[in-house]
Amino acid sequence: MTDSTKKDIAISVRDIRKEFILPQSKNSSFKQSFVNIVKKNNKVTQKVLDGVSFDVHKGDFFGIVGRNGSGKSTLLKMLAGVYTPTAGEIQVNGGLTPFIELGVGFNPELSGRDNVYLNGALLGFNRNQMDEMYYEIVSFAELEPFMDQKLKNYSSGMQVRLAFSIAIMAKNEVLIFDEVLAVGDEAFQRKCLDVFERYKAEGQTVILVTHDMEQVRRFCTRAILISDGKLIKDGDPREIADLYSKLNLEQISKESGRSLDGDQQDSDFVTELTAEGDLFNLTSGANLKLNLKWNASMKADKIVVNLFKNTGEYIVGLAIPRERLLSGEVTLSLSPRLGMGKHLFTIEAYGKESGLIGGIHHAAEFTIGNTDIDGIGGWSGLLALDHNWS
Repeated sequence: MTDSTKKDIAISVRDIRKEFILPQSKNSSFKQSFVNIVKKNNKVTQKVLDGVSFDVHKGDFFGIVGRNGSGKSTLLKMLAGVYTPTAGEIQVNGGLTPFIELGVGFNPELSGRDNVYLNGALLGFNRNQMDEMYYEIVSFAELEPFMDQKLKNYSSGMQVRLAFSIAIMAKNEVLIFDEVLAVGDEAFQRKCLDVFERYKAEGQTVILVTHDMEQVRRFCTRAILISDGKLIKDGDPREIADLYSKLNLEQISKESGRSLDGDQQDSDFVTELTAEGDLFNLTSGANLKLNLKWNASMKADKIVVNLFKNTGEYIVGLAIPRERLLSGEVTLSLSPRLGMGKHLFTIEAYGKESGLIGGIHHAAEFTIGNTDIDGIGGWSGLLALDHNWS
């Protein structure tokens, strides 16, 4: 590795392994302790991470995805310095601000104001620096009237707003966010997304852990997929998001005994795609209607309809309005001015905190065979843009 390449690396992870020793029985009394010593109480080794290596470059918006129990949280805590690896090496170049667990570093008996300064000190900022950031932090969190109240009187949503505001205002070279949008109301989530858009535009180094593949496709410039403590794939975030969704849907299918790619009538979702013309030889811009029905008792906080080209390019993800989620049925009408080729819809349903809970990896497909929209001709690519020549 050249010196210039080393300077470009924000975090280097090399062959890290993490194991926890789990005792087989508890010592509930002195007698039990003696018995366990005599029995030579055996302990079980739990291998959480096994030979994971990757680099995060400066300016990366880096996604880490994986099912619950894959080792993501342990990996994050090692990046943040909470855990040390059993083997391997982690090198962080520059300051790092972790936002990995709600309430870490907060004292419920102190006021919101005191907790801002306490968290700032934990992040390495002195009082003068926190004085300069304080009002900006409080303004973003929208908690001005509550800052002199004890934190134990805050709701979980208020606490996460304050913690997130501290993390983004007390900005470091590297920021780590773990499921930051799983808590908080919709308005605050939109503010968070605006911050992520700004970070991406500014080239801020960010590590994002999320179960929401829409966020991975939208924000990440690179991503990795972890499963059973091993790194499965490192690369393009769209490919990682697709692979994660497919693996999740396959697991859901296996656990439920249903085929999410096949007989949709037996799943939680039923789709029907209609169009003006032959679905397999449409003119770009033709009117499409996707009728989607789902089990209204499914506890979905968000359902997203994604549109892809069959070669893997992600075109758009459209979230069903929240007020329609209880209806169990919606019709999406659109007239996509797409380039020639086969296109397909996927459906993904997310729980508020549990991540992906269902969906269809191949819900419906259509083919664009003609791109001559209103006689404009002369274009190629994923989609047509309104334009004029002068």
